[in-house]
Amino acid sequence: MQLLRGYYIEDLKVGMSSSYGRTVTETDIANFAGVSGDTNPMHLNAEFAATTRFKQRIAHGMLSAAYISTLIGTRLPGPGCLYISQSLRFMAPVRIGDTVIATATVTHIDPVRRRVKLSTVCKVGDTVVVEGEAETLVESRAKQAG
Repeated sequence: MQLLRGYYIEDLKVGMSSSYGRTVTETDIANFAGVSGDTNPMHLNAEFAATTRFKQRIAHGMLSAAYISTLIGTRLPGPGCLYISQSLRFMAPVRIGDTVIATATVTHIDPVRRRVKLSTVCKVGDTVVVEGEAETLVESRAKQAG
């Protein structure tokens, strides 16, 4: 894999995996709210959040999902791939200070259509916080040469 080019379809194998981790900060949550427009007080207002089932502020679920996007766009399959679809199930909350580890694992490769399916999961410690499946379109080395 090169810096500006991710894997070609010919380089991928079922079972390949990569991870990306990030510790969620107060600034991350505020910035995500600003960029996305999701100003749900569960994420931004401690007094309101104290009245919810979580008893404290939690990060946006889509913030953790964005770490999957980071992983797919920068590591596996990496730069040059097109993100076609993503299913998500939000399993547990993420709190300020939690370190989220996003992992993608290649589960299926269709070399003719250049489609790659990946299982995706985000964990905080041993707790799964988000799980799903992604599909990407990956360039072919043969197509690039011809």
